[in-house]
Amino acid sequence: MFETLTEKLQGAFRSLRGQGTLTPGHVEGALREIRLALLEADVHFRVVKDFLERVRVRATGEDVLRSLTPDQAVLRVVRDEMVSLLGGEGVVRLETGSRPPSVVLITGLQGSGKTTSAAKLGRWLVNRGHHPLLVSTDVHRPAAREQLRSLAGKAGLEVHHPEGDDPEAILRSALSEARAVGHDVLLVDTAGRLHVDDELMAELARLKGVAAPTEILYVADAMTGQDAVKSADEFHKRVGLTGLVLTKLDGDARGGAALSAAAVTGRPVKFAGVGEKVDDLEPFQAERMVSRILGMGDVLSLIERVEEAVDHEKAEEMVRRLRRSEFTLEDFREQMRQLRKMGPLDQILGMLPGMGSLKGVDTEAGEREMKRSAAIIDSMTPLERREPSVINGSRRKRIAQGSGTTVEDVNRLLKQFAQTRKLMKNMGGGGGRAMKRLAARLPQFR
Repeated sequence: MFETLTEKLQGAFRSLRGQGTLTPGHVEGALREIRLALLEADVHFRVVKDFLERVRVRATGEDVLRSLTPDQAVLRVVRDEMVSLLGGEGVVRLETGSRPPSVVLITGLQGSGKTTSAAKLGRWLVNRGHHPLLVSTDVHRPAAREQLRSLAGKAGLEVHHPEGDDPEAILRSALSEARAVGHDVLLVDTAGRLHVDDELMAELARLKGVAAPTEILYVADAMTGQDAVKSADEFHKRVGLTGLVLTKLDGDARGGAALSAAAVTGRPVKFAGVGEKVDDLEPFQAERMVSRILGMGDVLSLIERVEEAVDHEKAEEMVRRLRRSEFTLEDFREQMRQLRKMGPLDQILGMLPGMGSLKGVDTEAGEREMKRSAAIIDSMTPLERREPSVINGSRRKRIAQGSGTTVEDVNRLLKQFAQTRKLMKNMGGGGGRAMKRLAARLPQFR
Protein backbone atom coordinates (compact mmCIF):
# COMPACT_ATOMS: atom_id res chain seq x y z
CA MET A 1 0.00 0.00 0.00
CA PHE A 2 2.87 2.39 0.74
CA GLU A 3 4.87 1.88 -2.48
CA THR A 4 4.57 5.48 -3.66
CA LEU A 5 5.41 6.89 -0.22
CA THR A 6 8.40 4.53 0.03
CA GLU A 7 9.71 5.58 -3.37
CA LYS A 8 9.45 9.31 -2.63
CA LEU A 9 11.02 9.02 0.83
CA GLN A 10 13.92 7.05 -0.59
CA GLY A 11 14.36 9.84 -3.15
CA ALA A 12 14.63 12.36 -0.33
CA PHE A 13 17.36 10.33 1.36
CA ARG A 14 19.23 9.81 -1.92
CA SER A 15 19.58 13.58 -2.22
CA LEU A 16 21.72 13.52 0.95
CA ARG A 17 24.09 10.81 -0.23
CA GLY A 18 27.53 11.86 -1.32
CA GLN A 19 27.48 14.94 0.90
CA GLY A 20 30.75 15.22 2.77
CA THR A 21 29.11 17.22 5.52
CA LEU A 22 25.50 17.97 6.25
CA THR A 23 24.31 21.57 6.40
CA PRO A 24 20.97 23.03 7.53
CA GLY A 25 20.32 23.73 3.85
CA HIS A 26 20.66 20.05 2.99
CA VAL A 27 18.26 19.17 5.81
CA GLU A 28 15.68 21.73 4.64
CA GLY A 29 15.85 20.38 1.10
CA ALA A 30 15.26 16.83 2.31
CA LEU A 31 12.42 17.97 4.58
CA ARG A 32 10.65 19.64 1.65
CA GLU A 33 10.71 16.34 -0.25
CA ILE A 34 9.53 14.44 2.83
CA ARG A 35 6.70 16.96 3.32
CA LEU A 36 5.49 16.47 -0.26
CA ALA A 37 5.75 12.69 0.07
CA LEU A 38 3.65 12.62 3.25
CA LEU A 39 1.01 15.04 1.95
CA GLU A 40 0.67 13.10 -1.30
CA ALA A 41 0.21 9.94 0.80
CA ASP A 42 -2.79 11.67 2.43
CA VAL A 43 -1.18 12.15 5.83
CA HIS A 44 -3.07 14.88 7.69
CA PHE A 45 -1.45 18.30 7.27
CA ARG A 46 -1.31 18.98 11.03
CA VAL A 47 0.39 15.63 11.58
CA VAL A 48 2.89 16.43 8.82
CA LYS A 49 3.65 19.85 10.31
CA ASP A 50 4.29 18.52 13.83
CA PHE A 51 6.26 15.54 12.52
CA LEU A 52 8.59 17.65 10.37
CA GLU A 53 9.23 20.11 13.18
CA ARG A 54 10.39 17.28 15.45
CA VAL A 55 12.59 15.87 12.67
CA ARG A 56 14.06 19.32 11.95
CA VAL A 57 15.07 19.84 15.58
CA ARG A 58 16.83 16.48 15.77
CA ALA A 59 18.30 16.53 12.24
CA THR A 60 19.99 19.89 12.78
CA GLY A 61 21.61 18.77 15.99
CA GLU A 62 25.39 18.57 16.23
CA ASP A 63 25.49 14.74 16.21
CA VAL A 64 23.68 14.54 12.89
CA LEU A 65 25.41 17.47 11.18
CA ARG A 66 28.83 16.03 11.99
CA SER A 67 27.88 12.50 10.98
CA LEU A 68 30.07 10.71 8.43
CA THR A 69 26.91 9.25 6.85
CA PRO A 70 24.40 12.13 6.62
CA ASP A 71 21.71 10.21 4.76
CA GLN A 72 21.78 7.37 7.32
CA ALA A 73 21.74 9.83 10.23
CA VAL A 74 18.66 11.65 8.89
CA LEU A 75 17.03 8.32 7.99
CA ARG A 76 17.47 7.23 11.61
CA VAL A 77 15.83 10.44 12.86
CA VAL A 78 12.87 10.05 10.47
CA ARG A 79 12.53 6.39 11.40
CA ASP A 80 12.48 7.11 15.15
CA GLU A 81 9.90 9.90 14.79
CA MET A 82 7.62 7.80 12.57
CA VAL A 83 7.75 4.94 15.09
CA SER A 84 6.85 7.39 17.86
CA LEU A 85 4.00 8.78 15.76
CA LEU A 86 2.50 5.29 15.34
CA GLY A 87 2.65 4.27 18.98
CA GLY A 88 6.27 3.53 19.87
CA GLU A 89 8.46 0.44 19.94
CA GLY A 90 7.19 -3.05 20.62
CA VAL A 91 3.77 -4.66 20.44
CA VAL A 92 0.90 -2.82 22.15
CA ARG A 93 -0.95 -5.57 23.98
CA LEU A 94 -4.68 -6.14 24.14
CA GLU A 95 -5.74 -5.26 27.68
CA THR A 96 -7.69 -7.80 29.72
CA GLY A 97 -9.63 -7.35 32.93
CA SER A 98 -9.04 -8.97 36.30
CA ARG A 99 -12.36 -10.86 36.07
CA PRO A 100 -13.62 -12.55 32.89
CA PRO A 101 -15.02 -11.82 30.50
CA SER A 102 -12.87 -8.95 29.24
CA VAL A 103 -15.08 -6.90 26.90
CA VAL A 104 -13.77 -5.39 23.66
CA LEU A 105 -16.03 -2.88 21.92
CA ILE A 106 -15.26 -2.72 18.19
CA THR A 107 -16.36 0.64 16.78
CA GLY A 108 -16.09 2.57 13.53
CA LEU A 109 -18.02 3.88 10.56
CA GLN A 110 -20.22 1.67 8.43
CA GLY A 111 -18.20 -0.20 5.83
CA SER A 112 -14.88 0.17 7.61
CA GLY A 113 -14.58 -3.57 8.24
CA LYS A 114 -15.78 -3.85 11.85
CA THR A 115 -17.56 -7.18 11.45
CA THR A 116 -14.69 -8.79 9.54
CA SER A 117 -12.21 -7.42 12.07
CA ALA A 118 -14.28 -8.89 14.93
CA ALA A 119 -14.06 -12.36 13.36
CA LYS A 120 -10.34 -11.96 12.65
CA LEU A 121 -9.66 -10.80 16.20
CA GLY A 122 -11.64 -13.75 17.55
CA ARG A 123 -9.55 -16.12 15.48
CA TRP A 124 -6.35 -14.43 16.66
CA LEU A 125 -7.44 -14.86 20.29
CA VAL A 126 -8.26 -18.55 19.79
CA ASN A 127 -4.80 -19.14 18.31
CA ARG A 128 -3.37 -17.75 21.55
CA GLY A 129 -5.34 -19.95 23.90
CA HIS A 130 -8.33 -17.72 24.62
CA HIS A 131 -12.01 -18.68 24.50
CA PRO A 132 -13.84 -15.70 22.97
CA LEU A 133 -17.54 -15.13 22.40
CA LEU A 134 -18.73 -12.79 19.67
CA VAL A 135 -21.93 -10.73 19.57
CA SER A 136 -23.34 -8.07 17.26
CA THR A 137 -25.33 -5.18 18.70
CA ASP A 138 -25.93 -3.70 15.25
CA VAL A 139 -29.73 -3.79 14.97
CA HIS A 140 -29.86 -1.05 12.33
CA ARG A 141 -28.07 -2.62 9.35
CA PRO A 142 -30.01 -5.45 7.69
CA ALA A 143 -28.39 -8.86 8.17
CA ALA A 144 -25.51 -7.41 10.23
CA ARG A 145 -25.83 -10.12 12.86
CA GLU A 146 -26.16 -12.80 10.19
CA GLN A 147 -22.93 -11.56 8.62
CA LEU A 148 -21.08 -11.93 11.90
CA ARG A 149 -22.48 -15.41 12.44
CA SER A 150 -21.41 -16.43 8.93
CA LEU A 151 -17.87 -15.09 9.32
CA ALA A 152 -17.52 -16.56 12.80
CA GLY A 153 -18.74 -19.93 11.55
CA LYS A 154 -15.97 -20.03 8.95
CA ALA A 155 -13.45 -19.24 11.68
CA GLY A 156 -14.84 -21.81 14.11
CA LEU A 157 -15.96 -19.17 16.61
CA GLU A 158 -18.99 -19.05 18.89
CA VAL A 159 -21.55 -16.27 18.45
CA HIS A 160 -24.29 -15.10 20.82
CA HIS A 161 -27.39 -14.57 18.69
CA PRO A 162 -30.45 -13.69 20.82
CA GLU A 163 -33.80 -12.39 19.68
CA GLY A 164 -34.76 -8.74 20.04
CA ASP A 165 -33.59 -5.40 18.75
CA ASP A 166 -32.40 -3.62 21.90
CA PRO A 167 -28.57 -3.29 21.76
CA GLU A 168 -28.23 -3.01 25.54
CA ALA A 169 -30.38 -6.08 26.17
CA ILE A 170 -28.39 -8.04 23.58
CA LEU A 171 -25.12 -7.05 25.30
CA ARG A 172 -26.42 -8.01 28.76
CA SER A 173 -27.55 -11.37 27.41
CA ALA A 174 -24.11 -11.95 25.85
CA LEU A 175 -22.38 -11.05 29.12
CA SER A 176 -24.56 -13.57 30.98
CA GLU A 177 -23.72 -16.35 28.50
CA ALA A 178 -20.00 -15.53 28.58
CA ARG A 179 -19.95 -15.77 32.37
CA ALA A 180 -22.04 -18.94 32.45
CA VAL A 181 -20.09 -20.82 29.78
CA GLY A 182 -16.62 -19.58 30.70
CA HIS A 183 -15.67 -17.31 27.81
CA ASP A 184 -12.75 -15.12 28.85
CA VAL A 185 -13.24 -12.46 26.14
CA LEU A 186 -16.41 -10.93 24.70
CA LEU A 187 -16.00 -9.20 21.33
CA VAL A 188 -18.81 -6.74 20.61
CA ASP A 189 -19.40 -5.71 17.01
CA THR A 190 -21.18 -2.37 17.41
CA ALA A 191 -23.33 -0.45 14.93
CA GLY A 192 -21.84 2.07 12.52
CA ARG A 193 -23.11 4.88 10.35
CA LEU A 194 -21.97 6.50 7.15
CA HIS A 195 -21.07 9.51 9.29
CA VAL A 196 -20.67 10.40 12.98
CA ASP A 197 -23.97 11.38 14.62
CA ASP A 198 -25.35 11.91 18.13
CA GLU A 199 -27.58 8.83 18.00
CA LEU A 200 -24.65 6.56 17.27
CA MET A 201 -22.49 8.08 20.00
CA ALA A 202 -25.28 7.92 22.56
CA GLU A 203 -25.77 4.23 21.80
CA LEU A 204 -22.03 3.55 22.16
CA ALA A 205 -21.96 5.45 25.46
CA ARG A 206 -24.81 3.29 26.82
CA LEU A 207 -23.07 0.08 25.71
CA LYS A 208 -19.86 1.29 27.35
CA GLY A 209 -21.79 1.82 30.59
CA VAL A 210 -23.25 -1.69 30.46
CA ALA A 211 -20.05 -3.53 29.55
CA ALA A 212 -17.28 -1.53 31.27
CA PRO A 213 -14.96 -2.60 28.41
CA THR A 214 -11.23 -3.10 28.81
CA GLU A 215 -10.74 -2.05 25.17
CA ILE A 216 -12.58 0.27 22.79
CA LEU A 217 -11.05 -0.25 19.36
CA TYR A 218 -11.70 1.99 16.37
CA VAL A 219 -11.55 0.29 12.97
CA ALA A 220 -10.03 2.63 10.37
CA ASP A 221 -10.32 1.79 6.69
CA ALA A 222 -7.02 2.63 4.97
CA MET A 223 -8.97 3.62 1.85
CA THR A 224 -11.24 6.15 3.58
CA GLY A 225 -9.00 9.20 3.28
CA GLN A 226 -9.21 12.16 5.64
CA ASP A 227 -12.63 11.04 6.91
CA ALA A 228 -10.78 8.36 8.88
CA VAL A 229 -8.93 11.09 10.79
CA LYS A 230 -12.02 13.20 11.51
CA SER A 231 -14.20 10.30 12.60
CA ALA A 232 -11.47 8.69 14.74
CA ASP A 233 -10.96 12.01 16.52
CA GLU A 234 -14.71 12.36 17.12
CA PHE A 235 -15.07 8.79 18.39
CA HIS A 236 -12.18 9.33 20.77
CA LYS A 237 -13.65 12.56 22.16
CA ARG A 238 -17.07 11.02 22.70
CA VAL A 239 -16.36 7.48 23.95
CA GLY A 240 -12.60 7.33 24.68
CA LEU A 241 -10.76 4.96 22.34
CA THR A 242 -7.98 2.71 23.61
CA GLY A 243 -6.53 1.68 20.27
CA LEU A 244 -6.94 1.44 16.50
CA VAL A 245 -7.30 -1.39 13.99
CA LEU A 246 -6.14 -0.57 10.46
CA THR A 247 -7.89 -2.52 7.70
CA LYS A 248 -7.11 -3.08 4.00
CA LEU A 249 -3.39 -2.51 4.40
CA ASP A 250 -2.97 -4.97 1.54
CA GLY A 251 -4.81 -2.61 -0.85
CA ASP A 252 -3.50 0.13 -3.12
CA ALA A 253 -4.75 3.12 -1.11
CA ARG A 254 -2.24 5.78 -0.13
CA GLY A 255 -2.78 4.92 3.52
CA GLY A 256 -1.52 8.10 5.13
CA ALA A 257 -4.92 9.13 6.49
CA ALA A 258 -5.34 5.90 8.44
CA LEU A 259 -1.88 6.30 9.92
CA SER A 260 -2.72 9.92 10.81
CA ALA A 261 -5.55 8.66 13.01
CA ALA A 262 -3.00 7.37 15.53
CA ALA A 263 -1.33 10.76 15.80
CA VAL A 264 -4.59 12.71 16.03
CA THR A 265 -6.16 10.50 18.72
CA GLY A 266 -2.94 9.80 20.59
CA ARG A 267 -3.91 6.13 20.69
CA PRO A 268 -1.70 3.34 19.32
CA VAL A 269 -2.47 1.09 16.39
CA LYS A 270 -2.97 -2.36 17.91
CA PHE A 271 -3.84 -4.55 14.92
CA ALA A 272 -3.57 -4.44 11.16
CA GLY A 273 -5.65 -6.32 8.60
CA VAL A 274 -3.32 -7.51 5.84
CA GLY A 275 -5.68 -9.62 3.72
CA GLU A 276 -9.18 -10.96 3.25
CA LYS A 277 -8.77 -14.30 5.02
CA VAL A 278 -9.82 -14.75 8.62
CA ASP A 279 -6.18 -15.34 9.65
CA ASP A 280 -4.99 -12.13 7.96
CA LEU A 281 -4.76 -10.06 11.12
CA GLU A 282 -1.50 -9.33 12.88
CA PRO A 283 -0.45 -7.27 15.90
CA PHE A 284 0.75 -3.93 14.67
CA GLN A 285 4.42 -3.22 15.35
CA ALA A 286 5.28 0.35 14.48
CA GLU A 287 9.01 -0.22 14.00
CA ARG A 288 8.39 -3.01 11.49
CA MET A 289 5.83 -1.03 9.52
CA VAL A 290 8.11 2.03 9.42
CA SER A 291 11.02 -0.13 8.26
CA ARG A 292 8.89 -1.29 5.33
CA ILE A 293 7.77 2.25 4.50
CA LEU A 294 11.36 3.49 4.52
CA GLY A 295 12.55 0.62 2.33
CA MET A 296 14.59 -0.94 5.14
CA GLY A 297 12.73 -4.25 4.95
CA ASP A 298 11.19 -6.28 7.76
CA VAL A 299 13.29 -9.39 8.17
CA LEU A 300 11.78 -10.32 11.55
CA SER A 301 8.26 -10.50 10.11
CA LEU A 302 9.59 -12.49 7.17
CA ILE A 303 11.21 -15.00 9.55
CA GLU A 304 7.95 -15.32 11.49
CA ARG A 305 6.05 -16.02 8.27
CA VAL A 306 8.58 -18.67 7.29
CA GLU A 307 8.26 -20.35 10.68
CA GLU A 308 4.46 -20.39 10.39
CA ALA A 309 4.35 -21.56 6.77
CA VAL A 310 7.16 -24.10 6.59
CA ASP A 311 6.47 -27.69 7.56
CA HIS A 312 9.55 -28.51 9.64
CA GLU A 313 9.29 -32.28 9.11
CA LYS A 314 9.18 -31.78 5.34
CA ALA A 315 12.08 -29.32 5.57
CA GLU A 316 14.16 -31.93 7.42
CA GLU A 317 13.25 -34.55 4.84
CA MET A 318 14.34 -32.12 2.13
CA VAL A 319 17.76 -31.85 3.80
CA ARG A 320 18.08 -35.64 3.79
CA ARG A 321 17.19 -35.78 0.10
CA LEU A 322 19.64 -33.02 -0.75
CA ARG A 323 22.42 -34.89 1.03
CA ARG A 324 21.60 -37.92 -1.15
CA SER A 325 21.63 -35.67 -4.24
CA GLU A 326 17.92 -36.32 -4.76
CA PHE A 327 15.61 -33.56 -5.92
CA THR A 328 12.41 -34.31 -7.84
CA LEU A 329 9.60 -32.33 -9.40
CA GLU A 330 7.51 -33.26 -6.36
CA ASP A 331 10.07 -31.44 -4.19
CA PHE A 332 9.99 -28.54 -6.64
CA ARG A 333 6.21 -28.31 -6.32
CA GLU A 334 6.39 -28.55 -2.52
CA GLN A 335 8.81 -25.61 -2.41
CA MET A 336 6.39 -23.49 -4.45
CA ARG A 337 3.48 -24.53 -2.23
CA GLN A 338 5.31 -23.50 0.94
CA LEU A 339 6.32 -20.19 -0.64
CA ARG A 340 2.71 -19.43 -1.57
CA LYS A 341 1.62 -20.23 2.00
CA MET A 342 3.75 -17.30 3.18
CA GLY A 343 1.49 -14.82 1.39
CA PRO A 344 1.47 -12.71 -1.79
CA LEU A 345 4.84 -12.19 -3.43
CA ASP A 346 4.64 -8.40 -3.18
CA GLN A 347 4.28 -8.66 0.62
CA ILE A 348 7.21 -11.07 0.88
CA LEU A 349 9.46 -8.91 -1.32
CA GLY A 350 8.42 -5.82 0.62
CA MET A 351 9.95 -7.38 3.75
CA LEU A 352 13.37 -7.68 2.12
CA PRO A 353 15.78 -4.78 2.72
CA GLY A 354 16.07 -2.59 -0.34
CA MET A 355 12.89 -4.01 -1.88
CA GLY A 356 10.40 -1.65 -0.21
CA SER A 357 9.54 -0.04 -3.53
CA LEU A 358 8.25 -2.64 -5.99
CA LYS A 359 7.32 -0.26 -8.76
CA GLY A 360 7.94 -1.95 -12.08
CA VAL A 361 8.16 -5.45 -10.59
CA ASP A 362 5.34 -7.61 -11.91
CA THR A 363 4.69 -9.79 -8.87
CA GLU A 364 1.33 -10.86 -10.28
CA ALA A 365 3.16 -12.46 -13.21
CA GLY A 366 5.25 -14.39 -10.68
CA GLU A 367 2.11 -15.60 -8.92
CA ARG A 368 0.62 -16.74 -12.24
CA GLU A 369 3.84 -18.51 -13.18
CA MET A 370 3.85 -20.48 -9.91
CA LYS A 371 0.21 -21.51 -10.42
CA ARG A 372 0.98 -22.57 -14.00
CA SER A 373 4.01 -24.58 -12.88
CA ALA A 374 1.99 -26.32 -10.16
CA ALA A 375 -0.71 -27.23 -12.70
CA ILE A 376 1.89 -28.69 -15.06
CA ILE A 377 3.47 -30.83 -12.33
CA ASP A 378 0.01 -31.98 -11.15
CA SER A 379 -0.69 -33.21 -14.70
CA MET A 380 2.33 -35.54 -14.62
CA THR A 381 2.36 -39.15 -13.54
CA PRO A 382 4.28 -40.13 -10.38
CA LEU A 383 7.01 -41.63 -12.55
CA GLU A 384 7.36 -38.40 -14.58
CA ARG A 385 7.68 -36.35 -11.39
CA ARG A 386 10.41 -38.62 -10.05
CA GLU A 387 12.23 -39.13 -13.36
CA PRO A 388 11.70 -36.15 -15.72
CA SER A 389 14.08 -37.79 -18.22
CA VAL A 390 11.24 -40.09 -19.37
CA ILE A 391 9.15 -37.13 -20.57
CA ASN A 392 9.31 -37.34 -24.37
CA GLY A 393 7.43 -35.36 -27.02
CA SER A 394 4.10 -37.20 -26.72
CA ARG A 395 4.19 -36.98 -22.92
CA ARG A 396 4.84 -33.23 -23.12
CA LYS A 397 1.76 -32.78 -25.32
CA ARG A 398 -0.35 -34.78 -22.90
CA ILE A 399 0.91 -32.81 -19.89
CA ALA A 400 0.28 -29.50 -21.64
CA GLN A 401 -3.24 -30.52 -22.57
CA GLY A 402 -4.01 -31.78 -19.08
CA SER A 403 -2.76 -28.60 -17.41
CA GLY A 404 -4.32 -26.14 -19.85
CA THR A 405 -0.90 -24.86 -20.90
CA THR A 406 1.35 -25.14 -23.95
CA VAL A 407 4.26 -27.43 -24.77
CA GLU A 408 6.49 -24.34 -24.55
CA ASP A 409 5.32 -23.82 -20.96
CA VAL A 410 6.16 -27.44 -20.14
CA ASN A 411 9.59 -27.12 -21.75
CA ARG A 412 10.30 -23.93 -19.82
CA LEU A 413 9.38 -25.58 -16.50
CA LEU A 414 11.57 -28.62 -17.21
CA LYS A 415 14.47 -26.32 -18.07
CA GLN A 416 14.02 -24.35 -14.84
CA PHE A 417 13.82 -27.59 -12.88
CA ALA A 418 17.00 -28.95 -14.52
CA GLN A 419 18.88 -25.77 -13.54
CA THR A 420 17.56 -25.95 -9.97
CA ARG A 421 18.41 -29.64 -9.71
CA LYS A 422 21.96 -28.95 -10.88
CA LEU A 423 22.31 -26.23 -8.25
CA MET A 424 21.00 -28.56 -5.54
CA LYS A 425 23.36 -31.29 -6.68
CA ASN A 426 26.33 -28.95 -6.46
CA MET A 427 25.26 -28.02 -2.93
CA GLY A 428 24.63 -31.54 -1.70
CA GLY A 429 26.56 -33.90 -3.93
CA GLY A 430 30.01 -35.18 -3.12
CA GLY A 431 29.91 -33.86 0.42
CA GLY A 432 29.64 -30.24 -0.72
CA ARG A 433 30.85 -27.69 1.81
CA ALA A 434 27.57 -25.73 1.75
CA MET A 435 25.59 -28.87 2.48
CA LYS A 436 27.95 -29.82 5.29
CA ARG A 437 27.49 -26.44 6.92
CA LEU A 438 23.70 -26.82 6.65
CA ALA A 439 23.76 -30.32 8.09
CA ALA A 440 26.04 -29.20 10.92
CA ARG A 441 23.26 -26.90 12.11
CA LEU A 442 20.89 -29.87 12.45
CA PRO A 443 22.10 -32.10 15.32
CA GLN A 444 19.98 -35.08 14.26
CA PHE A 445 21.99 -35.40 11.02
CA ARG A 446 25.48 -35.24 12.55
